[in-house]
Amino acid sequence: MSVFIIRRLLQSVVVIWVMSLLVFGGVYLIGDPIDMLINPEADQEDIDAAIRALGLDKPIHEQDWFFLINALKGDLGSSFIFNEPALQLILARMPATMELAFAALFLSIVFGIPLGMWAGLHPDSIAGRSIMTGSILGFSLPSFWVGIMFIMFFAVVLGVLPSGGRGETTAFLGMQVSFLSWKGLSHILLPAINLALFKLSLVIRLSRAGTQEVIHQDYIKFARAKGVSEKRVILVHVLKNIMIPVVTILGLEFGSVIAFAVVTETVFAWPGMGKLIIESIDQLDRPVIVAYLMIIVFMFIVINLVVDIMYSVLDPRVRLQDVKA
Repeated sequence: MSVFIIRRLLQSVVVIWVMSLLVFGGVYLIGDPIDMLINPEADQEDIDAAIRALGLDKPIHEQDWFFLINALKGDLGSSFIFNEPALQLILARMPATMELAFAALFLSIVFGIPLGMWAGLHPDSIAGRSIMTGSILGFSLPSFWVGIMFIMFFAVVLGVLPSGGRGETTAFLGMQVSFLSWKGLSHILLPAINLALFKLSLVIRLSRAGTQEVIHQDYIKFARAKGVSEKRVILVHVLKNIMIPVVTILGLEFGSVIAFAVVTETVFAWPGMGKLIIESIDQLDRPVIVAYLMIIVFMFIVINLVVDIMYSVLDPRVRLQDVKA
């Protein structure tokens, strides 16, 4: 296992370096932040001084090199707009995004696996067909439209849930969370459901496919022939084996939940990293954009490593040396 982890870490260094080049190149092309920061009536001398102060006078490859060197020291640059360390700004918003992502993933697992197993065990029933139809809608409907409909129905028409914001937060393990109070929970409910819909549909279809494949295996027939109860067959033998692909996909998808929570956070005014990156792109705040994207890349790398390790734990036949990056 140690050899596998070391090899993955070395690969991660290369991935981070390549991504830093791509990120710097992409951010460099979207516009000049000086146009946003300097008064249009400023003379050329003031503009040149601002460019030197922000380090924008250096070639892009030198800017990337300085960023990587400083990143190794924990410095991801300072925001042009807020004049604060970019890492500090992102970390301040991270608990809100992580809380929303974990809530969405929790809903996807708690409801997706049972519904998918039911649809797999009873594929021709009305309930099974209805579940699969609902999963298609979850894939098809755009999240921003669903979020707006949630706000109109639950907040405007019924008035039972708030339309946006994070609400009341409580200190938990050194972080501010909202799920420990009813008021905070009411604020997270709609954005969490909205963010979970696509992943819920994915889990349902994975669980259904896995159940239909596993239920006809010889070891299931043998367990039933031995007189093992149907409940134990489903909850032990079937559930354990369908969890292998589900855990693999959900582990990888968790990174995308964090990265692509931008739409949900914007619609529901959720004060997370996604809302921050939208504001930074609008203001061409390069250090925050680059720091955010590099943190997301690092998260994906860590999540992939954890998924590979969990995969080997769930299936002893898999050896980490054989798991492909």
